[in-house]
Amino acid sequence: MLSQLVECVPNISEGRDQQKIDLIVDAVRRVHGCTVLGVEPDHDYHRTVITFAGSPADVVSGAIALIEASIEHLDMQTHEGEHPRLGVVDVCPFVPLQNITMEECAELARTVVDEVAQRHDVPLFLYGAASSTPERTMLSDLRRGEYEGLEERLEGGETTHADATRFPDKGAMRWSPMVARSGGITVGARSILVAYNVNVNEKGATVAKKVGSIVRSSGRLLKSESGGKIRSGGMLPKVQGMGVPVDELGISQVSMNLLDVALCPLHLAFKTCESLASDHDVDLCGSEIVGLVPLSAMLEAGRFFNPEADTDEELVESAVECLGLNEHHEFNPREHIIEWALAKEVVN
Repeated sequence: MLSQLVECVPNISEGRDQQKIDLIVDAVRRVHGCTVLGVEPDHDYHRTVITFAGSPADVVSGAIALIEASIEHLDMQTHEGEHPRLGVVDVCPFVPLQNITMEECAELARTVVDEVAQRHDVPLFLYGAASSTPERTMLSDLRRGEYEGLEERLEGGETTHADATRFPDKGAMRWSPMVARSGGITVGARSILVAYNVNVNEKGATVAKKVGSIVRSSGRLLKSESGGKIRSGGMLPKVQGMGVPVDELGISQVSMNLLDVALCPLHLAFKTCESLASDHDVDLCGSEIVGLVPLSAMLEAGRFFNPEADTDEELVESAVECLGLNEHHEFNPREHIIEWALAKEVVN
């Protein structure tokens, strides 16, 4: 029988201080059996996506080590960035890769939260398949108000949260100097998603924000002059999206989470953004995959752009070229495709 294999993809609220990032990643590397597959800092988002994999027990130990190192080295009181965030470890999902169920991954997330709550007085939230109630399933619902709204939220003040989502599942339930540093930490379990950013050749994100509000599944919230509200559905299925400026590169991005690449493949997201941006006489300038991507998603994109390709390598090459994955950031298929990255680590 194949051994169990789990992926963990924590996002930490630090993308600029390489020394701090290294300290946190090294905490994972010191855990026997944890293989770090990717470390991708982003200056404008002020956020780093870290990917590691291993057996369930090893990955649990790695996640706890990462959270504890983040609590030690990061301080939300000085954090500013373009990406929404709640705390030093904004999200820490467990993803089933091989011979393990989603519910087993959810139990791993609960174990991590229990362990961290015993050692640190910080707010801990469970989301996704590990959520304690249906209202707490979506990360965006738990993160509403972000770090800046957390004190008011915990102290019972004015907030957009109902009681169902206001308080943590475990850990600190009140504001404190410790919580001011850590913010809220969210741990969960989910299927493989692809964090995918489409580059828009403009400053200020005017068009990118319009495109993001059209493509995301939740669509736009429309209001009447008298205060009535109604939501229009978005174009793409199982997609979260928004437009953000990327000042470091002098461009903007439609930043998306593709929650199910079988329903919304990479090339569909890319071509839809391209079509909508062209309506405003704005071009795209490539795209970016943050973290790792399943091989199947790259092969499907390759078939769209180059149906005559004969091998997986040719299909991947076509996908990389036509999606512009090397336009502003390097995309190394041997390091960024999950199956190839794992095979590379096994060989090494």
